[in-house]
Parts: sequence; structure tokens; C-alpha cells
Amino acid sequence: MKLKITAIGNSAGVILPKELLARLRVGKGDVLYAVEVQDGIKITPYDPKFAAQMEVVEQVMRDRRELLRKLSES
Repeated sequence: MKLKITAIGNSAGVILPKELLARLRVGKGDVLYAVEVQDGIKITPYDPKFAAQMEVVEQVMRDRRELLRKLSES
């Protein structure tokens, strides 16, 4: 899909066609992330930093399941 850079006030931007928005499952007001990959830039609604943080949280929850259960009973 070809995108053109256009002037938006004093900045530059890219208009995303509605077909691309539908494929990304995003709309006005949603946040997209530009992630550098080996062969270019990937635009995604997925936040890789947040996903990495959630993996740590899930691991702690698995490792400390009994402690968390006891804390929830207090």
C-alpha cells in the first residue's frame, strides 16, 4: 500500500486509508506504535514495551501464586 506524506500544520503526516485502519482494527483516537525492525519500520497498535512488562507480571503471578492468594484473603 502506497502512502503519501502530507503537510499537517507545521508538521508532516500520513493519511491512513480506511482499509488499512480496518486491517489494523483501529480508528480515530487510537494509538499506533512505530517499531524498528530489521528491514524497516512496522506500524502496529501493539505496544511491545507494554507486552514485555505484562510478561514479567504474569511470571511473577505464576511464581508467587500462593502468596497472592493469601494476600487476597486478608
